[in-house]
Amino acid sequence: MTGSEKSLRKGSSAPGPVADGSIRLYNMRFCPYAHRAKLVLVAKGINHEVVNINLKSKPEWFVEKNPLGLVPSLETSKGQLIYESPIVCDYLDEAFPGKKLNPEDPFQRAQQRMIVEHFSKLITLMFKVLAAKKNKEDTSPIVAECLEKFIKFDELLGKLNTRFFGGDSVSMVDYMIWPWFERFTMFDMKESLNKTPQINEWYQLMLKDSAVKATYTEPEVLLGFVELYAEDHIDAADYGL
Repeated sequence: MTGSEKSLRKGSSAPGPVADGSIRLYNMRFCPYAHRAKLVLVAKGINHEVVNINLKSKPEWFVEKNPLGLVPSLETSKGQLIYESPIVCDYLDEAFPGKKLNPEDPFQRAQQRMIVEHFSKLITLMFKVLAAKKNKEDTSPIVAECLEKFIKFDELLGKLNTRFFGGDSVSMVDYMIWPWFERFTMFDMKESLNKTPQINEWYQLMLKDSAVKATYTEPEVLLGFVELYAEDHIDAADYGL
């Protein structure tokens, strides 16, 4: 696996075909949606390569591959393209052997997807925090609203009465929501963990997970990225390299 290389941008050459026995992830180093795919790739031990894309200056060839210009995007050795993070993660779980991250039971699978959908409302709010930071506005009202929803999410985990959101071991739902917890410092929400004991316990367990450890980005690097991102700096995606 590679992925520490600088992002490709307009004018860059397209990478060659994907090697047999591998899969390519088009990624942006700080994108939480792409992080979902990285977690699944690592958790399942899938042989892969990572190509970083500068989303502020997308290469022409990348937009040809994916008209939406989104990460994560997967490319197979057959030239097949898959994008949108939930679809990417489900594809990886179904197409490759190893530990199954999605439950076999249809109801349990639906439950996990409902939790992710529930969490998506919090994600929307958290991105409003970033927008307020970019505009140099007071983030505290939005952070307070986030905390309100976060407490309800904590109550949900308490009702499940399991160590993780999908049971007593890490599963797809945990990987689908983890990237935003890793970025809590970006969203001014780290203190919220002190007010959500069930989530905090889950958070500490997730930090010990091998896929989380393998894809982890230090908070100070994330904050450095956010500062450049707020300035619309074209090199924000390469912060720390």
